[in-house]
Amino acid sequence: MRAVQVVRLEGPGAVEVGEVADPTRGDGQVLVEVKAAGVNFPDLLLTKGLYQYKPEPPFVLGGEGAGVVREAPDGSEFTAGDRVAFSSAIGAFAGLVAVDQGNVFPLPGNVSFEAGACLPMNYLTMGFALITRGRLQKGETVLVQGAAGGIGTATIELAAALGARVISVVSTPEKAEFVKSVGSHEAVLADGFKDAVKELTGGKGVDMVVDPVGGDRFTDSLRSLAPLGRLLVIGFTAGDIPTVKVNRLLLNNIDVRGVGWGAYAMPRPGYTRAEWDRLIPFLEAGSVNPPVSGTFPLERAGEAVAQLDTRTVLGKVVVTP
Repeated sequence: MRAVQVVRLEGPGAVEVGEVADPTRGDGQVLVEVKAAGVNFPDLLLTKGLYQYKPEPPFVLGGEGAGVVREAPDGSEFTAGDRVAFSSAIGAFAGLVAVDQGNVFPLPGNVSFEAGACLPMNYLTMGFALITRGRLQKGETVLVQGAAGGIGTATIELAAALGARVISVVSTPEKAEFVKSVGSHEAVLADGFKDAVKELTGGKGVDMVVDPVGGDRFTDSLRSLAPLGRLLVIGFTAGDIPTVKVNRLLLNNIDVRGVGWGAYAMPRPGYTRAEWDRLIPFLEAGSVNPPVSGTFPLERAGEAVAQLDTRTVLGKVVVTP
């Protein structure tokens, strides 16, 4: 089969597309014919050897996707021909992938393969973040940093579907229009966002901040919280890991909560599937529909991953074998 391989840890420009052996299905695994694969920030880090998971090159890139079952274990809920989405640390940028059946999910018929390929990483993460870690309640206000990216748009759609008011922080007016089209109620520019949020909330502040960015916005994100507000730490795409002056938490009665989806889900058999099942009603209703701004063939997978480095992606881009 053809696949996208990381052969040198020199960034997305160094990935190679070529023929590799078809994967064999191990015990408890489902063999999936890949129709589309989502492109994520960890893919970029993997090409540079900077991710926490460090497979030895050469390896096939790609951590999530959607497709059709080719083979499944005896007694599995899946059979050949079923439409599925899946998550896998690596291997999705290829014609076939073998995935542990606990990380394979039924894909509703109204969801395209391209949209389905964008669901497992970001939407399962944010379902866990908003509901389990953030305890989001209907009628609360959520501020989303980095709102035009994959995590940001997943947050907007899910928070709005759960009945929250969503305010997005973006870097350009064009991105502001984009996030509003995804479902954000308001959008503000990153420069001076604290004062803009204060005005939008009548001085009260927001109940929750979702922050996949980190960096120098962090302190003003804390200052944007209302009493009893929660800041959810999702990641650090800005590159800098901020520190917290805990007196600020004490004085304002606010929380900073880490969101480690994989660390929580992996040791709990069945938890990932339960989170997926909670997502299905939103998919079937159409209130969750990942925005896909670009589709790339395998031969241009390096270009697709490189776009994440330039912060030019709106929503998600996908690779199609």
